[in-house]
Amino acid sequence: MENTENNFEPTVPENAGVNFQSRLDLAPLLDGVEKIKKEIETVIVGQHKMIDQLLVAILSNGHILIEGVPGVAKTITAKILAKTISVDFSRIQFTPDLMPSDILGTSVFDLKKSEFEFKKGPVFSNLVLIDEINRAPAKTQAALFEVMEERQITIDGTTYILDKPFIVLATQNPIEQEGTYRLPEAQLDRFLFKINVDYPILEEEINIIQREHTLQNHGKLDNIQSILSGEKIKAYQELVKQIIVEPHLLEYIAKLVVNTRENAFLYLGASPRASIAILNAAKGFAAIRGRDFVTPEDIKEAAIPVLQHRVIVTPEREMEGLTSVEIIKQIIESIEIPR
Repeated sequence: MENTENNFEPTVPENAGVNFQSRLDLAPLLDGVEKIKKEIETVIVGQHKMIDQLLVAILSNGHILIEGVPGVAKTITAKILAKTISVDFSRIQFTPDLMPSDILGTSVFDLKKSEFEFKKGPVFSNLVLIDEINRAPAKTQAALFEVMEERQITIDGTTYILDKPFIVLATQNPIEQEGTYRLPEAQLDRFLFKINVDYPILEEEINIIQREHTLQNHGKLDNIQSILSGEKIKAYQELVKQIIVEPHLLEYIAKLVVNTRENAFLYLGASPRASIAILNAAKGFAAIRGRDFVTPEDIKEAAIPVLQHRVIVTPEREMEGLTSVEIIKQIIESIEIPR
């Protein structure tokens, strides 16, 4: 989407002089972000927008849904990202026969102690990759509701708090229908971003083939370096929360979201959770751009990945080929940008 406003400046008191130095020390965060990008780009060709969105979601403490056809490096990107961060990582391959206990864990009777002992499932981690999330049935998908929203799990009357950071990266294939189960709206709403991964262009495709030929017997992840610790991620997440947002920009976010509820082309609009998601994501975009304040461009950049999976196009418009992304772009263009 083209930028339509490049002259926005934060409100500055008259007695503030001309010193626009950042009020937050974002230098370590920016250094970490750039190093992670370089590590990812040693393997992944192009997809710069996707990488930025992944990093913003991590900094905003939000879950990520990556959608794309098979073979566009969804899973490998998530695995590389996990390797650049020194946290516990687990991968869960969703299948039609997967049970909730396979994810969350289960109580096992210990004969020696004559009591039940809870065996934690793979979701007890910091970064959880769920591959092909739409291949598991509804009851297994529903097992993720509590853990994604509240970062805790309640089993047999006992609540287990997950260690921070806790982020779910899920992938799904939008093409296949057989053996898949559509994600319910309640679960989609728990993802901060839905990231669409497109095919590479010709030059990128050539680069991909060349890199694969050069690798020979070496693994793609062999030389990936760990950049940030879990403690630093938590510290940066707290720092991003302090990014300044002017009141008129908060109103701008609210107008965007409310317009989705009033739009004639949408059967279902976005909830207040979407407003909060745009706010948090806009702060993340500001941070990776080196600013301690949010601009309208940050909000516009956050709006599509935040809203596209939270709204439902009316059947009539869907039959005409109109997508949620196109409608959201129309909404963004229809609302006056605050100055």
